[in-house]
Amino acid sequence: MLTPKQKELLLYIHDRLQDTGVPPSYDEMKEALDLRSKSGIHRLITALEERGFIRRLPHRARALEIVKLPEGGNNGRRISTQPRFSPAVIEGGGRKGFSDGDEEDSAYAVGIPVMGRIAAGVPRAAIENRSHTLNVPSDFLTSGEHFALEVKGDSMIEAGIHDGDTVVIRRTETASNGDIIVALVDEEEATLKRFRRKGQSIALEAANPAYETRIFGPDRIRIQGKLVCLLRRY
Repeated sequence: MLTPKQKELLLYIHDRLQDTGVPPSYDEMKEALDLRSKSGIHRLITALEERGFIRRLPHRARALEIVKLPEGGNNGRRISTQPRFSPAVIEGGGRKGFSDGDEEDSAYAVGIPVMGRIAAGVPRAAIENRSHTLNVPSDFLTSGEHFALEVKGDSMIEAGIHDGDTVVIRRTETASNGDIIVALVDEEEATLKRFRRKGQSIALEAANPAYETRIFGPDRIRIQGKLVCLLRRY
């Protein structure tokens, strides 16, 4: 049996994972549940984990997985078990789909261009010339055109995106609040950040408290694509 606050937090985390594929931060949870401190969120998370409703994934910042949902606890809302947006991580060098030319792997994968590096930190010139092609399992891709970028920096580490990771991006010029996007700033620099629209302005949010949120006028930002999945080698 869950308390009302435990159930509210569980459903909030579930909805965010369904919408963006990334769990909310403790600050976002605190604001959503109208709590005064993050320690209250920590206690709720611990209680949900002890009761088997969520699982904290090891060695990843802010990584939560929904194990189950309370029966009849959705207040009449339909709860889908299929995510609307599902970033994936391929870990290890021997997994199918993370290859640069193996014929057997390629039969199950789609080749997408790797276009250089993207800053997960201070914006930098990015989306450079195509360097090579990466084979990605077709199940990890959505409709449309995709490209990959190598991540440089740690500003998105609490979203599970580390320096040296490769992000797969679907080309698009639009985004919703909370999406992780490739943003072109002043037609010169590109960065990987979370998108927020604040009135007539656009905020590019880091997922690392060491970096400040940057606010721009809408004419200074051009969206180049949205995160689809994440690839990682060890």
